[in-house]
Amino acid sequence: MAQKPSIPKGTRDFSPNEMARRNYIFDTIKSVFKLYGFRQIETPAMENLSTLMGKYGEEGDKLLFKILNSGDFMKDVRDEDIASRNLARLTNEMCEKGLRYDLTVPFARFVVQYRGQLQMPFKRYQIQPVWRADRPQKGRYREFYQCDADVVGSDSLWNEIELLSMIDMVFSRLKVRVAIKINNRKILSGIAELIGAADKIVDITVAIDKIDKIGIENVNAELREKGLPDEVIERLRPLLEMSGSNAEKIQALSTMLAGSETGMKGVEELRTVIEGFDALGHNCIADVDVSLARGLNYYTGTIIEVKALDVEIGSITGGGRYDNLTGVFGMPGLSGVGISFGADRIYDVLNQLNLYPEGVSQSVKVLFVNFGEKEAAAAARIVKSLREEGVAAELYPDAAKMKKQMAYADSSSIPYVAIIGESELEAGVVNLKDMASGEQSQLTPEKLVEKLSEIH
Repeated sequence: MAQKPSIPKGTRDFSPNEMARRNYIFDTIKSVFKLYGFRQIETPAMENLSTLMGKYGEEGDKLLFKILNSGDFMKDVRDEDIASRNLARLTNEMCEKGLRYDLTVPFARFVVQYRGQLQMPFKRYQIQPVWRADRPQKGRYREFYQCDADVVGSDSLWNEIELLSMIDMVFSRLKVRVAIKINNRKILSGIAELIGAADKIVDITVAIDKIDKIGIENVNAELREKGLPDEVIERLRPLLEMSGSNAEKIQALSTMLAGSETGMKGVEELRTVIEGFDALGHNCIADVDVSLARGLNYYTGTIIEVKALDVEIGSITGGGRYDNLTGVFGMPGLSGVGISFGADRIYDVLNQLNLYPEGVSQSVKVLFVNFGEKEAAAAARIVKSLREEGVAAELYPDAAKMKKQMAYADSSSIPYVAIIGESELEAGVVNLKDMASGEQSQLTPEKLVEKLSEIH
């Protein structure tokens, strides 16, 4: 017996109904991107390994899917490298390309490669799959989509305000209640500077970023393990336990960081972004969160993270300001700010809350029943007229039993069935059945096209 086919672990198939739901998410995000003036680009699924390697740290490099060279990929491999299992050297000799790990590094390569053709500031969005050779588990896949929007070539904080407004609009349209957590990298640097632990900034932020998951006492224990003395940890406590309104938090930070030029710059940037966002008005909760860190080696200013309020799940959107996106490709000093929507987690949220609009899985508006050659020919002409009016219509291809054709319409969530039998053909009418109510009405072909066009 032949083995049943399967797909690699960490990847998924999506049925037509699932794709309709996913496309609803993608289309919603894409429509908002366009409203804010972002323009779409795409980059290849595979990049040169020289582009990808060394950009994600040692662990990230291990998670890159490498592609064997075409033809005799062993031609440059030495026997001693095989014998010693020198994986780094073997990879260099057998692989020149790899699947992209994220959309950010390919975007940086794109900006540098086409810098003479791009008008700054450059606003791009990109919705494409990425691949990571990670251990598959719940909510973590080897193939998944990222939905990124970035502005490069501008230092203005209006970019951050616009991105926050864009996040608010996307989740308002998806009807997902969210909290946007906002911080600034310079505030965290200022805190580390004032408590005399500037050299421990990465250790501090990696630990405090876990405060929601493990609590303040476990965070403090982790800081002790990293070598921070108890008096320094105690000086951090008021910051981690900060409460009150955003204005009160910002005022408290301003008082605490008065001795740090870097910290005060971060406070002023945070104040400008929060006040600008509030002035525009928003449906989401905007929350200043000093414990938010998000990849400190990467971000240099505003940091953003979005959490769903009604579902226990990780971050569903994140991003922030970075000052040297393209520096690794020989074009230093180009500032940018960007966000990434986690489409797969948003999909899980909408599934759990059942927030899809009615009829999201419907693709065809009406199915014409096939009673035979003459009737099918008449139906086909009406189907063509409907399609020309932008109404999705379908003719069942075979003159099968009525029960089978109706079952097809029902399983495909087609809301209307059109019947042209011998008597309808003679009378020049179509019998239109509403599958939800069971009601039927006789219409001329012209009236049927008009009615379904209005419903469409």
